[in-house]
Amino acid sequence: MSTKAKSDKSGQMKWWQLSLLGVACTIGTGYFLGSGIGIKMGGGSVIFMFILAAIGTYIVFDVLARMTGADPQQGSFRAYAKKAFGRCAGFSSGWVYWSSELLIMGSQLTALSLFTRFWFPAVPMWIFATFYALIGLGVILLGTKAFERTEHVFAIIKVSAIVMFLLIAGAAVFGFITGGAHQPRFRAAKETFLPAGLMGSWSSFIYAFYAFGGIEIMGLMATRLKRPEEAPKAGNIMILLLTTIYIASLILALTLIPLNALQGKESPFQVALGSYNLPFVPHAFNAILIIAGFSTMVASLFAVTTILITLAKDHDAPSIFAKKTTGKRQMPLFAIGFTTGGIAVAVLMALLLPEELYEYVTTAAGIMLLLNWLFILLSSGRLLQLSVWGKIKRYLGMALILTAITGTVFHGTSRPGFWISLLFIVIIGLVTWGMSFKWKKSAHAASYRAKELPNPKHDNREGAT
Repeated sequence: MSTKAKSDKSGQMKWWQLSLLGVACTIGTGYFLGSGIGIKMGGGSVIFMFILAAIGTYIVFDVLARMTGADPQQGSFRAYAKKAFGRCAGFSSGWVYWSSELLIMGSQLTALSLFTRFWFPAVPMWIFATFYALIGLGVILLGTKAFERTEHVFAIIKVSAIVMFLLIAGAAVFGFITGGAHQPRFRAAKETFLPAGLMGSWSSFIYAFYAFGGIEIMGLMATRLKRPEEAPKAGNIMILLLTTIYIASLILALTLIPLNALQGKESPFQVALGSYNLPFVPHAFNAILIIAGFSTMVASLFAVTTILITLAKDHDAPSIFAKKTTGKRQMPLFAIGFTTGGIAVAVLMALLLPEELYEYVTTAAGIMLLLNWLFILLSSGRLLQLSVWGKIKRYLGMALILTAITGTVFHGTSRPGFWISLLFIVIIGLVTWGMSFKWKKSAHAASYRAKELPNPKHDNREGAT
């Protein structure tokens, strides 16, 4: 049974703090590096893909916030999936999300390693991945409050980084800074907007959505709000802020560099400013990219640990993962230990596939994340009283998500990620199917025991007779 959010000391967060936390959990390498892959595949049309992704993100968060306001649950979206469709839905939703966040951690660790090699090109990537994973575990071990404070600081740094890029890039466009390798000019030709045709644009859609990944963590943290009904305000302001700075920075990046200057293993924002005579900018921006990637990696680490605990409390994972240490700071060491094993796999993948890993894992993580968003929209159809316009938005959101997922099949860069995600889905589906027999057997046994128990009232009447 899902655990209701408790109105204790945890409910101290204000809406703007949740909004800032959402920014911190969202802006990361999915945007700073993943957008470069999207631009390579879809060209300038990726700007329109980001607008569509923002609309889809708003629709998903809107219904998630409304469900949270009406019925705050620590398990958030998986609790609503279970309430709407039964235990199988709650089980599979939780493990799909756990798997997606595990893949995101692998993606972030790989991106962090790529950024750090800017300074230390001779060091193997797996050493950097191990280093960042250990620091991330340290932050989680400090507790939820330390996580929140750290992410608030990271949010300010990341927004400041994008503002810094906008100011410098704007100065270059208007001629205040000169010396770039390419003449600043937004190339409005078809070759720029659709370099690989409509198929390339369609395939790039997943990377636009991936840049908004993080709103589900806001759902997990919304139970800490003083007023849960303010969750929609926090999400709407966050999405509006992200969309504005995403679109503005993408337009400037495409103005400063041609498409053939992007290689996919560097941030387009680094490449855009790299040719200007600004010695401090590449290093400062690289440091900020590392902070951004580390922030979202820690957010994913927090999310997988949190969802694993809620799964264990709901008897959808071994109960040992819900156990915490005794003392002043109670820590879920078993859940953290299990997650650490997942991180070890991610580090091993970074060792075995140093170049191809990021694009493959990023695509797979994006697909798994969008499947969880699909769960949210499906659940809202049963748990919320939607107006006609609300129903139209819900179907539009599902259509956008399915369009982004299917687009990954048609491009060589994203197709391996599609097969990776499909493998995860098949495994989770088979485990859910197997567990359903166990749940039915347990329910039947409980019903049989209830029938076998003597009826006290009946016994009393017999004694009186």
